[in-house]
Parts: sequence; C-alpha cells; structure tokens
Amino acid sequence: MTDRPALPQLGEEVFLTDGGIETDLIFHRGFDIPLFACFVLHDDPSAEEVVEDYFRQYLDIASSRDHGLVLETLTWRASSDWGSQLGYDAAGLRRINERAAEFLLDLRANDAGSTVVVSGCVGPRGDAYADLGSMSPEQAEDYHREQIDVLSSTGVDLVSALTITNTAEAIGIARAAAACDIPVVISFTVEVDGALPTGERLADAITVVDAATDDAPAYYMVNCAHPDHVERALATDDPSLERIRAVRANASRMSHAELDDAEELDDGDPVEFGQQLATLHARLPNVNVLGGCCGTDHRHIAQVAAACSS
Repeated sequence: MTDRPALPQLGEEVFLTDGGIETDLIFHRGFDIPLFACFVLHDDPSAEEVVEDYFRQYLDIASSRDHGLVLETLTWRASSDWGSQLGYDAAGLRRINERAAEFLLDLRANDAGSTVVVSGCVGPRGDAYADLGSMSPEQAEDYHREQIDVLSSTGVDLVSALTITNTAEAIGIARAAAACDIPVVISFTVEVDGALPTGERLADAITVVDAATDDAPAYYMVNCAHPDHVERALATDDPSLERIRAVRANASRMSHAELDDAEELDDGDPVEFGQQLATLHARLPNVNVLGGCCGTDHRHIAQVAAACSS
C-alpha cells in the first residue's frame, strides 16, 4: 500500500474494539435504528452527540488500561442497496460515508489517550446471517468498489468488511480494496458449530480468499458469534487460522436464527465474556484485537481490558 503506515494492530499489543453499537443504541438508549443502519444518525446532530458519548466510553477504557483501540465508522450499511431503501442516493451516500470517517478521525485527534486505529466499515450486500453467496466475486467487487473508493479517500487507516457469510463476497471486497490501495480486513461470521453459514470451515474460507486475491487481506476477523462458537471455529491447528487477528464476539450464545427472532436483549455475562476473550488471546497470541458485537456494551469491553491486563 503506497504511503500508508503499517497498521499498529499487526504487532503484539492488545487492541480493543467497541461493542455492539446497534443493540446498545436500540436497547439501552432508546433509538430506532432502521435496517440496523446507524449511519443515519450522522444526519441528526442530537443523535450524533449520543454517538460521540458512546465512543468516548471506549476511548476511556482503552486509555485507562493502555490498550490500543480499533474503531469502525457507522457505515456498515452505507452502500447503495441499503442506502436506497432509506432515501440516500449516490451523492447522499458519499456524503454520509465521508462524514462518518471525519467524525471518528476528529474524535481520535482530540480525545485519544492511547493508539487508535480508524477503520471504514463495510457490510454485506445481502442478509448478514443468511446470504450464502448470491453474487459472483466480480459482482461483489463492482458493488462494494463505490463505497470503498469513498472511504479510502477520507484518511481512514483501513477498511473492514464485517459479518461476511461467504467467500465470493469476501473475494470481491478484498479485490475492491486492493484496487483502491487500502488495507482490508475480512471478517466472517460463524454459526454455533463454528462453520460459516454456507457450511464451509473457517480455515477453508480463508484459504480460498487468500488464493483468489494474492493474500490481499491484511488479516481476518470473526464477528457476530459467541466466544464458544468462535472457539469451535478455531479448534484445529490449520495454519490458515494464523491469519486471524481479531474477534468481535456476541454476548449471547443464541444462534443467528434465534437472535433474529429475539425481542429482548440477551447481554450475557460481561465478566465471563471478558475472561473468555482474554483466554482466547492467551492461547492464540496472534488474536490480539478483541471486542464486541451484538448484545455487548462498554461493560463487556471493560472486562476484556481488565482480563487482558491481568
């Protein structure tokens, strides 16, 4: 990547992430988040103040324990198919992606007390739990290129594709990021058995994507699965799993189907959650970016920070 410094989370230091912002804002702060699309909050100054307060909690946690921090822009659903459902045309999506990046870059410049990495977040085109590969890699590259091109121009350190269910879309995203000359992280989600929703083993999915993209991803991540389910995915000694450096786990042990049907938040046990991720890092030191997804909040990440520090 030209003129871009090495990503600091590629070292040995523990980096945290935030928690599950969508579930936090919906269940703890009373927000209505249409289509789980938090990017719309950047068009409401009062909502953006709440988002700022949300991120400051994680800046404080990371600083207090001298851990690094990776923050994702609120752009998981700021791509054309999702944006059009919410009344955003191409110009509106460009503006909101740029604002989301500017927001976190300004927060880092003014409030970071430890190393902070800002990632431009990309999400799946289809259902984040059930899309088994409705696009070819070429179609996925064409679809995601527009958003990644905008994010890459904002000054973010990398882009991260979260909750990816299939290798075709992962390949397309990795190729689009390479074409835009920005580091990319591919984050697969897994089911309770540790396999992708397609049934593919995590290690096999990584091998397929690396082979099709000349090892384009900077590293891989697993998100939106409980630590128990992640452990099942990592329970082999396949060398491909050494490419995983990050886990953003759910608080709940429920399956994706059960989470989809749930009307109440299952926030699990924050202390157990912190201990599980710290234990995972101790067993696999290369997995050094640790954080939360659905059902988690600052309590869970504070426990991860404390458990890793001890």
